Order: sequence, then structure tokens, then C-alpha cells
Amino acid sequence: MKTLKNIAAALLFVLSVSAFAAEQTQSNKSQIDAAVTTYIDALNYGKIKGLSAVLDQDLKFTVSQGQTILNYNKTQMIESLKAQENIVQNCKTDYTMIESNPGQAIAKVTMKYDGFSKVNFVTLSNTSKGWKITNISSSYN
Repeated sequence: MKTLKNIAAALLFVLSVSAFAAEQTQSNKSQIDAAVTTYIDALNYGKIKGLSAVLDQDLKFTVSQGQTILNYNKTQMIESLKAQENIVQNCKTDYTMIESNPGQAIAKVTMKYDGFSKVNFVTLSNTSKGWKITNISSSYN
């Protein structure tokens, strides 16, 4: 009988830990999706409200244009997007999650225009202030 109680207690412990882990994973996924969606809304629709909150203070934004590589910080990126506020891009945008773990995630955001595409690799980190975009690498195809 004592063995049965021990097995039941161990099983209950495993199930509660698994449920907690699944809840944490769903919460992380929701926060990551919200951050990426906010970023896409800023790029696609000029909706910059809330963008600053999902960008890390030390954000690095890199744009590859042929042999030229341009680097921007958070302030420069937001200033650039403010100039395009409420302007809707004529493109189709989608994103896929390349990798995600409890500490970091990488999403690929593709903006398809007529004749070319802009691809953004967006890195997010689980910081003490929640999930923040820490790095964006952009190129044109």
C-alpha cells in the first residue's frame, strides 16, 4: 500500500510539473507572437504605437544592401518608422518561427513586394522585462 501511495504521489508531481511547463511554454509563445506581430504592424501598416515597448534598449538593427551594411540602434529605427507612420506597405507579409526555447527565439519575417522580397530575421530574448526584440537583420532578395 505504501508503494502505491509513493507511485501516486510521484505521478501527481510529474503531472503538475508537466502542466506548469506547458503553461509556461504557451505563455512564452503568446508573448513572442505579440512582439513579432507588433513589429510587423509597424513595418506593414505604420502602426508604431507599442513598438518601443517590444524593442530592447540595446537593439541592433542591421540592413544589408548589396555590399553595404547599415547599422541602426533603437532610437534611429523608431525615428525612421515615425516618418512612415500610418503608411501601408503594398506587400504580403508572413512569418515563421525558426527556433524557440525558454530564453531566446528567432523569427523569419518575409515581406513580398512585386519583383522583390525583404527578409527580416528577428531575434527575441526573454529578459527581466519580458520578451524583447534584441536584433533584427534585414536583407533584400
